[in-house]
Amino acid sequence: MGSIYLIRHGQASFGAENYDVLSPLGFQQAAALGDHLDQLGIRFDRCISGELSRQQDTARTTLERMASTYAGQRPSLEIDPAFNEFHADEVIRAHMDDLLAVEPGAMQVFRNAASHRAEFQRLFRYVIQRWVSGEHEKQGLESWQSFLDRVHAGMSRLLDQAEKKDHIAVFTSGGTITALLQLVVGVPAVNAFELNWQIVNTSLSRLKFRDREVTLASFNSHTHLELLKNPELVTYR
Repeated sequence: MGSIYLIRHGQASFGAENYDVLSPLGFQQAAALGDHLDQLGIRFDRCISGELSRQQDTARTTLERMASTYAGQRPSLEIDPAFNEFHADEVIRAHMDDLLAVEPGAMQVFRNAASHRAEFQRLFRYVIQRWVSGEHEKQGLESWQSFLDRVHAGMSRLLDQAEKKDHIAVFTSGGTITALLQLVVGVPAVNAFELNWQIVNTSLSRLKFRDREVTLASFNSHTHLELLKNPELVTYR
């Protein structure tokens, strides 16, 4: 059987004007992942990333640390927008009026997210539950089903092009991994997102495939961070 490793990007710049930038800790997490994979001798036949900077920088940093495994022959990084994250800021804006009706202080929380992490998470969870339910569609906003279809198309392309025993790395984001888990495991979207909140930066979730049959082999492994015995390395944004 072949394997697809779903790798979440390193810590981004939560609360900053541009979230799509790896933090110094994010680069450290990616380097730790590369060192760990190198020690294990895991060799990827293909490496794919979404278009986002945090995804690509995680991929490049990880692969650069796998020097002894590849001996200068590491695969090139392929870019596929199917593995981009959903637009969380657009989802929040589209549902803001509805949210303000029940949470008048929501705007202040979102404007100062880094200082109100717990409140941000509570309100963001509420917005996501509305979005994935499919009962509150907003004109011009990518729906959960459209996002799911986009991710599914990317996975289908991977499987169509894969050799039987390929090891494929996909550097992506938490929402994308959640969508893939829903497709593979078949749990409802709301339940899948309960898993999303647990996905650690640079964690690995492994899918095994035979032809078009895909199964979940492991979820959210972050041993490479735990072995360093530094709790600050385990982050979720």
